[in-house]
Amino acid sequence: MLHTTHFAGATCRRTLRSGCPCVSFVIQNRLKFQADHCELQHFSRAMRRMYRRYHRGGFRREQAAEGAEEVVSVKGVDLLLAENGPLHHTEQYDVMEREKEPLLVVRRGQAFSVNITLSRAYNADKDAVSFIFTVQDAEKPNYGQGTLIAVPLLAKGAESGTAWNAVLESSNENVIGVKITPAADAIVGQWKMDIDTKLKNDGAVSYSHKDPIYILFNPWCRQDQVFLESDDLLREYVLADTGLIWRGSYNRLRPCVWKYAQFEKDILDCSLYLVSHVGKLTLAGRSDPVKTCRVLSAAVNSPDDNGVIMGNWSDDFDGGTPPTKWVGSMKILQKFYKDKKPVKYGQCWVFSGVLTTIGRALGIPSRSVTTYASAHDTQSSLTVDYFVDDGGEVMEELNSDSIWNFHVWNEVWMERPDIVPGGEYGGWQAIDATPQEESDDMYRCGPASVNAVKRGEVLRPYDNAFVFSEVNADKVFWRYNGPTQPLKLLRKDTHGIGQLISTKAVGKWEREDITRNYKYPEKSEEERAAMLKALRQSENLFSRYYLNEDFNDIQFDFELRDDIVIGSPFSVVVIMKNRSPIKDHTVTVTLRVDTVLYTGRVKDAVKKEKVERLVKMGAVEEIRLDVSYEEYYKRLVDQCAFNIACMATVHDTNFEYFAQDDFRVRKPDIKIKLDGEAVEGQELTATATLKNPLPSALKKPQFIIEGPGLTSQLKIKLPQNVPSGGEATATFKMTPKFSGRSTIAAKFVSKELEDVDGFLNFMVEPKKEVVNGTGNAA
Repeated sequence: MLHTTHFAGATCRRTLRSGCPCVSFVIQNRLKFQADHCELQHFSRAMRRMYRRYHRGGFRREQAAEGAEEVVSVKGVDLLLAENGPLHHTEQYDVMEREKEPLLVVRRGQAFSVNITLSRAYNADKDAVSFIFTVQDAEKPNYGQGTLIAVPLLAKGAESGTAWNAVLESSNENVIGVKITPAADAIVGQWKMDIDTKLKNDGAVSYSHKDPIYILFNPWCRQDQVFLESDDLLREYVLADTGLIWRGSYNRLRPCVWKYAQFEKDILDCSLYLVSHVGKLTLAGRSDPVKTCRVLSAAVNSPDDNGVIMGNWSDDFDGGTPPTKWVGSMKILQKFYKDKKPVKYGQCWVFSGVLTTIGRALGIPSRSVTTYASAHDTQSSLTVDYFVDDGGEVMEELNSDSIWNFHVWNEVWMERPDIVPGGEYGGWQAIDATPQEESDDMYRCGPASVNAVKRGEVLRPYDNAFVFSEVNADKVFWRYNGPTQPLKLLRKDTHGIGQLISTKAVGKWEREDITRNYKYPEKSEEERAAMLKALRQSENLFSRYYLNEDFNDIQFDFELRDDIVIGSPFSVVVIMKNRSPIKDHTVTVTLRVDTVLYTGRVKDAVKKEKVERLVKMGAVEEIRLDVSYEEYYKRLVDQCAFNIACMATVHDTNFEYFAQDDFRVRKPDIKIKLDGEAVEGQELTATATLKNPLPSALKKPQFIIEGPGLTSQLKIKLPQNVPSGGEATATFKMTPKFSGRSTIAAKFVSKELEDVDGFLNFMVEPKKEVVNGTGNAA
């Protein structure tokens, strides 16, 4: 598509053909091209109108001045997808490898190659070539915002540092090879490319490439703010499309597979849409990973902006998918991008998994992070306060704070020049898309520098105080005696919050403990100093009431007996030892078991017993509460979590002992086996198997599968119920598109048993070509 335009000083003469105006922005002196960028903003209104027509109205064929030497024109452009993809680590994006109209995806700060076919041989002494790049969705592209970039074609060696560059690499007859380098701080998104060609002292011709070019963040580029210096880390935090997210409780850690699927159909487009349309980030802001991640932490949830996922922490998931049934991000993001309305439903690990997908799709190193016993401190007091009655029951109506069995957020890797230039606060930044508390009038959190959180610098941007409380707050239990009576401090736990902070290990399918990144070792001088620093900056210091009586005669030990497998009974035990050599003591003990949501909210009572026992001097007494499967299975909530509590009162004293703990029952794993070797481009057969651990049959059983080469989830409904002790089995097929490490993820669902998953990691071998009757790897 071509235009012809002549420039003479400040005057632009339009060449008309068939009555239609056509214009090309070409600077007279190619060597002054970049210096003249700023002047683009000062062109006359007529020039600006013509520029808008240039980008809106299409192009006309070349029309050179009569008798003039032919102006070289562009006949075609080859964006060399097969060459550029591997160099930019973008070859797996669906838009790159699809058969119909594939598009180029590159990373900023790194050169990509194009071959340009001209109308005649290129003559460097006579011909000038310039590239005009504009952000696809910029209504009025301009140089000042970085949405319009004019780049002259330079000889090899004449390129400049971090600015945009276009360098002539080769010239062969009428084809020239050019390497184009976007600036390391270029706006991330879709760009339009126009090419202007002209004789150095005559008319110009313009060519507009019909397809946009995606430019992403580049963690391989040292000049990019998201640069990460390790191939192993880049493979894990940018390129890996499957990972593990930890759930469960601190005493039963449960890794769950999650398919990030950042390269699949619509995922990249949806990620860019969330930044621009849902997050409404300015065009200039889209070059900044800090601003990008902050808007994404809001765009992934739905309360403010109808973002990707609607949260639901009840047990009613009508009209949507229970959070425990999601296998990965692909279906969620594809559905949102299609319908443009929130997908139902999600909880913290779902928000985190989706946010990891988006970060990796855009080129920002991202990972999901789980904290066990994570505090939700609504009052910014650095304490989480629980109120219990005389029976040891938590009084939910008085509690605004909570401790989640686990909470999953994200970390993204970048420098933080917005805080202090120089890297002190760079590295991993915590962001959280789970809508818990408002930040700047929206449900979002971060990016909070993990280095600043560790040092107790709670006033640093963004939301460092909230993240600090999540991993450092004190857990305090109060005995409530009525509205007119003072509270009694039963117990204070200064080390129970923020345990076993976990993420997937680099290159391994196991847990890496990163607690040391967030906090100093408990009871260390550094830990106390960080807490004091945070307290000095906190505006809310809770007042305290009277303390529990100091009493040491009776030693209490509270424990859970048996490794609890779903379908089996379990026991809760309190052991009391009277250490007094002179006095017997009578103790009243209340043991209770309640189901609990993973957010720490008590749901239903399962069993409760109150026992009075005489503990003679020097003696040991044991009180045991046995709970059968028949007693607890009807009250189980979605993640099979329980809260056990003990309240003990020693008669003739003012001493009360209180202890509580959380746990979850263990579920079976899905076993996955391959039938034969996995080879790129060849159909692969696999089988998933699950053994029923319950004393009753599993009704309406179903497997949900995601794996290599599957563009959508497989849902396999089994034809019959699975008897107690029997096996559920499903066989399925897929065709891997790429060689290398791959993962199959499976979920099992039935009426009686759900939230059961499993995964299999395996290598896909390169496809084999037959050469002279022998097989050789391609």
